[in-house]
Amino acid sequence: MPSSPIGFSDGIPIDELLDLLEPGIATPIGSSRPSRLVRGAEFYDARDAIPDEADLLLLIPSPRVLPVEQIEELALLAARHAAVGLVVKCGDNDVASLEQIAERIGIPFIRIADHVSWRLFDSLLAQALGERRHRDDAHRDRGLEPLFALANELAEHFGGSVAIEDLGRRVIAYSSVPGQLIDRLRTQGILTREVPDSPFNDDQYRTVLRSDAPIKYPRLGDEEPRVAFAVRAGALPLGTIWAIDASGESELTDEQDARIRAAASVAAAHLLGDIHARRTTHIPREARLRTLLDGSEVTGSELAELGHREERGSELLVFSPEPDAPNTTLAQLRSTVQRHLALHRPESVTVVRGDRVYALVAHQPMLPISGLIEPLLPVIDRLVGPGTLLALPGTAHRSGEVSALRQLGDRLLDTAERHQGSIPERVVTIDAARTLLLLERAEAMFTAEPELLAPALVALETHEGALAETLEAWCANLGNVARTARAVAVHENTVRYRMRHIEDKFGVDLSTPDLLLTTWLQLRALRIAGKKNPR
Repeated sequence: MPSSPIGFSDGIPIDELLDLLEPGIATPIGSSRPSRLVRGAEFYDARDAIPDEADLLLLIPSPRVLPVEQIEELALLAARHAAVGLVVKCGDNDVASLEQIAERIGIPFIRIADHVSWRLFDSLLAQALGERRHRDDAHRDRGLEPLFALANELAEHFGGSVAIEDLGRRVIAYSSVPGQLIDRLRTQGILTREVPDSPFNDDQYRTVLRSDAPIKYPRLGDEEPRVAFAVRAGALPLGTIWAIDASGESELTDEQDARIRAAASVAAAHLLGDIHARRTTHIPREARLRTLLDGSEVTGSELAELGHREERGSELLVFSPEPDAPNTTLAQLRSTVQRHLALHRPESVTVVRGDRVYALVAHQPMLPISGLIEPLLPVIDRLVGPGTLLALPGTAHRSGEVSALRQLGDRLLDTAERHQGSIPERVVTIDAARTLLLLERAEAMFTAEPELLAPALVALETHEGALAETLEAWCANLGNVARTARAVAVHENTVRYRMRHIEDKFGVDLSTPDLLLTTWLQLRALRIAGKKNPR
């Protein structure tokens, strides 16, 4: 079942929330703090991370298929994220075990009746939290009131409508000064609270978020002239300010520059201080990284919206836990990686995709990525468990290049996992895996085009394994009999005898360097294929 949040509120005590439900629907297992506030609920999906918001009820649709050990790991992880409790369906025989876990960890389970569907319980929770959600929305509007006042103040100076937007291009505050200049695009944005599509949007947002100075755009079609500037906390973008300019000036004046810079500074303070704004910046950042990883519907402005300068580039880190790791490992790994990276690179963003964790960090030439990952791997070993591999596929300088890096990172890890022990380092780079990648590509070529295989070598490999091993070692040692004998642990005369036999009986020709290379490549690629360890 997909993860879908049930509204966030100012909070309702957990005992009061349960009392709002009909008797017999929900029963607590294990002691809980009756006054602990529930601010929302969300379905747990093992493919995604546990939300960072505190005071949530986590709905676990299918704990019966999980062993007790994994349920305990999930409870520990939920407790670390300050969850209020775990909502489950279980049999009578499971109650005692869940009660023991609840007492050990300090987080209660809430058992819902078998006749109550998850969809119904979802609706009941939403109804119980509905009144609190209404208050929450009102609180959000009150918290953003200073931004509306800020927009009005800026509009008084520019003479045109002002909009303050978040990174999702939603209008979170706007001016309402009588007589302000406004156009159709701005009117539509205010009515829908979302920026309408425009052929100029992606390029403009990308440019504004990359720029350290306000940018003035001239009239474009029916769009009035605009001045735009990014709202940032340090290097981390939070949104943008757009002011329609009614001054008639062709260039940005010094006073306009100073005014919009000051407004952006004030807006950043309010956005950072509002918990809802933090949520609206967090979710779009992860969504943008997922878009970049998928490589579909990339607009080109994503790196700038993440606070990454394209001229410096962005580095992708791909983490792969042990293949038999518990279901909760990916969420715990993502949380560990994100918390560590955010301490040193606030612009970092991390997501779970499939069975791996992907992190994108801004490239800093003076601070190599090795300085970030060297202290991180021991932390992962201690908190998540040993065996996590890390791939460093390289640096992207354009939004459209991230998907290719993701594919290369997956190839590096797939190769390292198929040939366990062949790459001794835990940090897998293209340099470390190049030989195996080439051999695997050669194997794929031979599989796709079997006519390229030399029949004599196929027969040798099939019927005379010892001779094939000797021939491969002979090619690898460039025809040196002594080294070949040591490699296959036989006498030198045995090597000479086998090589004559290979030439006389099977007709293998090694008279030129090209023949030597292709012979070795065929034997080596097929042998590499036989040594794979499937994930």
